[in-house]
Amino acid sequence: MPNKKLTEPQKEYQKLVKQKRPRVPVVRNFIASFMVGGLICVIGQIVMNYFMEGGFSQKEAIAPTLASMIFIGALLTGLRIYDEIGEFAGAGAAVPITGFSNTVVSAAMDFKREGFVLGMGSKMFLIAGPVLVFGILTGFVVAIIKVFLVG
Repeated sequence: MPNKKLTEPQKEYQKLVKQKRPRVPVVRNFIASFMVGGLICVIGQIVMNYFMEGGFSQKEAIAPTLASMIFIGALLTGLRIYDEIGEFAGAGAAVPITGFSNTVVSAAMDFKREGFVLGMGSKMFLIAGPVLVFGILTGFVVAIIKVFLVG
């Protein structure tokens, strides 16, 4: 409450709230996020190695690896497993591309009863839309910088 003097009962209430508020397990959250995010990346590397052993170059293996990880995230979301992983790991499950897949599929699942177009179609892109727009915009800006500064 900026620029407002608290009364004595309000101060006591704020003190009580501060005492009763559960402590956030920061270290546990950090370790869980790091471990699960790292595990997702290890799985991604295993998938990429599989494609590279199948004859793809490292550059060629990126697209099928991303598609596979998106599929895995979507499948685990559909089976209601990824939500449990996200609950446990927080950002460790949300930051990788599987987390993006999870948000899109979760929105589609939540609004499927409203129909394919106005429910699933519109709601899943409500979340995915900004990511796609800013991803494309960032790629465009980086390409312009590369053309003019790097040559």
